[in-house]
Amino acid sequence: MKKKRKIESPKAKHLKAVPACSQEEAETFLFAEEVYPDVLVESLRAIISTLEEKDSYTHGHSIRVAEFSVQLAEELKLSEMEIREIELSALFHDIGKIGIPDNVLLKPARLTRAEFEIMKSHPVRSGKILEKVSTLRNLVPGIKHHHERYDGFGYPDGLKGENIPLYARIILIADTFDAMTSTRPYRLALDKEVAFEELRKCSGTQFDPVLVEAFIQSFGYKEKKKVVRPSLWKKIA
Repeated sequence: MKKKRKIESPKAKHLKAVPACSQEEAETFLFAEEVYPDVLVESLRAIISTLEEKDSYTHGHSIRVAEFSVQLAEELKLSEMEIREIELSALFHDIGKIGIPDNVLLKPARLTRAEFEIMKSHPVRSGKILEKVSTLRNLVPGIKHHHERYDGFGYPDGLKGENIPLYARIILIADTFDAMTSTRPYRLALDKEVAFEELRKCSGTQFDPVLVEAFIQSFGYKEKKKVVRPSLWKKIA
């Protein structure tokens, strides 16, 4: 009797081609390719390019926020899939700024109270843009709520403490740190150590205190060898 030949799935064949690593890591290496096929990647790239044309700072800022968010997620020892989702959420956290008027978005000075109210709409705008993409809908809560405060006085919904999605709490710290350590037309960049102190000052009020300490600690291990993963922003941006 002839022995039946085992048919191997394309995914299984592809996994074998990935360098030696755990099953979870191998599947992560295929994440962008399988979950975000070429047509979606091209669409995401087009969205990012549109925002870059409007505000080049926002584009560079989002990439740095994604890197800092991944750094914190690694320090928290989150799963590879969670790290990927956080990276993608951070990349698109400001995409709603496409809908902010240029006189507000590109103003080279501090915003007035009325202008700031307009700017505050960008997280909800970001969520509305991404919820139209079925494979990105699970990222919307982390993006929509990345300006909520740990004490409940943030926006858009005044969520408090751990009721704020974890991804949003991570992105807020990365977002704020990059804003403080980047030079803007109205102020110079802060030194990294000064920015750490500012994060600690607002720990428990604006930021999750556990995440603040983990973020600061992550810089001490930044040079250590970590899992090498293909960056989503390099594939998309």
